[in-house]
Amino acid sequence: MSAKVVIILFPDKLLSLFLLFLPRLFVLLHPTMKKQILLINDMAGYGKVATAAMLPILSYMGYPTYNLPTALVSNTLDYGKFNILETTDYIRGVFPVWKELGFRFDAIATGFMASERQARMIAAYCKEQAADGTVVFVDPIMGDEGKLYNGVTPSTIRSMQEMIGVAHLIFPNYTEACYLTDTEYRPEGISWQEARQLLDKLRQIGTRSALITSLIVDGQTCVVGYNHYDSEYFLLPYDEIPVHFPGTGDMFSAILIGHLLDGEPLKNSTRAAMDALSRLIEKNKDNADKNRGIPIELNLNLL
Repeated sequence: MSAKVVIILFPDKLLSLFLLFLPRLFVLLHPTMKKQILLINDMAGYGKVATAAMLPILSYMGYPTYNLPTALVSNTLDYGKFNILETTDYIRGVFPVWKELGFRFDAIATGFMASERQARMIAAYCKEQAADGTVVFVDPIMGDEGKLYNGVTPSTIRSMQEMIGVAHLIFPNYTEACYLTDTEYRPEGISWQEARQLLDKLRQIGTRSALITSLIVDGQTCVVGYNHYDSEYFLLPYDEIPVHFPGTGDMFSAILIGHLLDGEPLKNSTRAAMDALSRLIEKNKDNADKNRGIPIELNLNLL
């Protein structure tokens, strides 16, 4: 079958925009070229966090992205008041339907778990999918700055440990890594040797590779990691921007996963995600309402 050539004449003002999105358009027109990703995370009605933050990024990067909400949340927790609906019973009904329809995914990324029962159910599903070659990424969302988020309980920690047991890669922040491993949180930071020991404790729970974000090592804010493919420990420093947005961890996760599924090594993918996130925060640091997160759809060109 002969190919058709289509010539499109663009007004000058639209030309630069077309050139910016041309690579993404090509990928979207050829979806089989990219791996399919399932996001299992909560969905906020107001605010760019969790699924609402990750889905636009991965879609922009060209990945067919699907979602399974672990909870419906009225708004980001930073507002202080919120309403939440756990979806465990809904999820229990989804998995048999998907199995009957033959749905499968190349990668699964999990985030917030609403209950220990839900986590066990999702962990079993991820283990079953991993046996067929699916890569499992786990962001054990529980807290930050030495404290657990509102509503997070000891059962939540056990839930996340269930998930880590089936993960190929996890990326907790320093607070979450401490809670998961029953390690003392030290706001002043730790040494490089202690950071490697903390990574090893996470690996003992079951994950193959691990990152720890928002960590001070020998006086420098950084991300540390262990890559099981080459048994390499690594440390990537960065300059912290003194502003808080909810959802930045979710955006980091999405960018990281996008690069990894493109075949880039873990260390390089981590650096790329860190740099992109810095650009996003820098551009939006003066936003009036930071509680709703970074308006990612307006900033996709920074990825």
